[in-house]
Amino acid sequence: MDTKVDTNSKLYVTINIDEPPERKTIFSFIAPDWKSPKVESQYWSEYAGITTSIGLTGNPFITFSGVVGTNTLAVGTDLSFDTARGTYDKINAGLSISTPDLTTSLTWNDKGNTLAATYYHTVWPLTNTNIGAELVHTFSSNEKSVTIGTQHALDPLTMVKAKVNNNGKVYALIQHAWSPKSLFTISGEVDTRATVKSAKFGLALALKP
Repeated sequence: MDTKVDTNSKLYVTINIDEPPERKTIFSFIAPDWKSPKVESQYWSEYAGITTSIGLTGNPFITFSGVVGTNTLAVGTDLSFDTARGTYDKINAGLSISTPDLTTSLTWNDKGNTLAATYYHTVWPLTNTNIGAELVHTFSSNEKSVTIGTQHALDPLTMVKAKVNNNGKVYALIQHAWSPKSLFTISGEVDTRATVKSAKFGLALALKP
């Protein structure tokens, strides 16, 4: 059992019940929120993973997510049902295909309103050179978005990344790591349709012991 108390005097309680080797049940609630109790069940195996949860209230939310497949091909879904209204709050589904140097995916989100396709290819592993692309289509507005990107390691500690989309926006950064957890990043963004007004420049420093 795990318990936490926040600054608002709320008590968070989580109880885990392990059922080796493939199942786990989790009961959780937040006191004094009487709508918070829920129970979650998890199942996993070599080729599948399933999680279901239900709120312990009169009109609970019921959620289901699952993935079936292998390292090469996998399909999955994510659903949420509101029993009070009798409607689905979330309907998502996806398909992915992976090889040692290529990953592609097709996802269907927002209850069927958004379709997204992605492509990621490792061109040269020695320099961590990769290219990627994403196409997103929104049916309700008939809008399309296309983004193409790439990355390349100048040396083992320095990475360059860039991407451009069909709206004319270009993003780029160079990142240097002088230790495994300390990074220095220079980034830039520009809208090619209004280069003077839209240009942005940034510096970031992350230091971790």
